[in-house]
Amino acid sequence: MPQTTPPSALWIAAAPAVFVLLWSTGFIFSKLGMPYTQPLTFLVVRFAIVVALFGALCLIVRAPFPPLAQWPHVAIVGIALHGLYLGGVFVSIDWGLPAGISALVVGLQPLLTGAVVGRLLGERVGIRQWLGLWLGLAGVLAVLWEKLALEGVALAAVWPSVVGLFGITVGTLYQKRFCPNVDVRSGAVLQYAAALAVLLPVALIFEPMTVIWSTNMMIAMGWLVVVLSVGAVSLLMVLVRQGAAAKLASLFYLVPPTTAVFAWLLFGETLGVVALVGMAVAAAGVALVQKG
Repeated sequence: MPQTTPPSALWIAAAPAVFVLLWSTGFIFSKLGMPYTQPLTFLVVRFAIVVALFGALCLIVRAPFPPLAQWPHVAIVGIALHGLYLGGVFVSIDWGLPAGISALVVGLQPLLTGAVVGRLLGERVGIRQWLGLWLGLAGVLAVLWEKLALEGVALAAVWPSVVGLFGITVGTLYQKRFCPNVDVRSGAVLQYAAALAVLLPVALIFEPMTVIWSTNMMIAMGWLVVVLSVGAVSLLMVLVRQGAAAKLASLFYLVPPTTAVFAWLLFGETLGVVALVGMAVAAAGVALVQKG
């Protein structure tokens, strides 16, 4: 009789593609909701809802919390991954940096991860993987080429995205090194609570914290809370636990091309020949890293 693939194996094989698809929608729905509030206020409301949802879930299913000694490690992951990364990208775009530029800055994460992963985690990044990382960056650059216009953009708008780049790199590496086995549900409560505690005072000082609860705003917030903060981030934590850091980081090269396809489908943004070639190059680069 032919052997059938167990559901667990199918899920493990599909998890990276599902993660890329979900993560890519974040940029789309952020664009939908940003006109109705300020960037940090948007994140504060989002984080507060996520803490409430995950907190209730942990109570219902009695999810185990990590030992108190590990809470600071989990909090650092949350501040870096949710506070610095998302806060940096949102602020940059709000300050006038084109989303394509912000995506390219954050897109340096796989290379930054590859540069430090050996020293921190003892993972070897081979020649094939380095070639794949550079190919992936070239593909992302090609996809975003038509949007890389810096005329009239203040240099100050770039540095929050640089902070976001280091935030997501530190967050994923720190999770892999210090708290890879923390329960996803209870870990999310601690991570988002820590990010909320950092961003809330900053938002109170620098933003009026007004929210216009339009239909678009509620759709955007609902999607980002349920699909991104609950679904995609939980899946990211699982992938961090199961895979090599460099291989996981390379998946982020597929996010800008996938986001470009969503933007074409939903907002009618054009995709030129260079962008299409860039998608193929980025995919080839990720394939090299995954096989390396």
